[in-house]
Amino acid sequence: MVIRRYRELDREWADQLLRDRFGGALQARRGELIDVLALPGFVAERDDRPVGLLTFHRDGRDCELGFVIAIEQHRGIGTALLEALRAEVADCERIWLVTTNDNLEALRFYQRRGFALTALRAGAVDDARKRLKPQIPPMGQFGVPLRDELELELRPSEL
Repeated sequence: MVIRRYRELDREWADQLLRDRFGGALQARRGELIDVLALPGFVAERDDRPVGLLTFHRDGRDCELGFVIAIEQHRGIGTALLEALRAEVADCERIWLVTTNDNLEALRFYQRRGFALTALRAGAVDDARKRLKPQIPPMGQFGVPLRDELELELRPSEL
């Protein structure tokens, strides 16, 4: 597997992937929509085809993990992308992200890699569905009602 920088040439396949699985590149978090494909990032490739994507936004000494997807789960793709991010922003005080209450696979993934829960925004997804992105489904993964945002962070200096 090769990890390389995300390029504008990747936008077409990445946009299709996010449309198919997540309702598009505009993702709601913290009461706003962000175009996660407009951010810098990394692509994981296997046999010259993309198998994963991670985007991020750096703001001073903080880094927001905007989006990560591994087309094949439990194959080390997400871990390799996260390690590329950690190397890229090694001088940041924290890496943080927002996920939803139904995303049990993500919660497992991030916590096993040192991230800790730092915030619960009860009803934030319900609010985003009403105000920002009506195509957010009311039911999430595993039949869990999709309603809350969870924030996690990693403080590399504490590892």
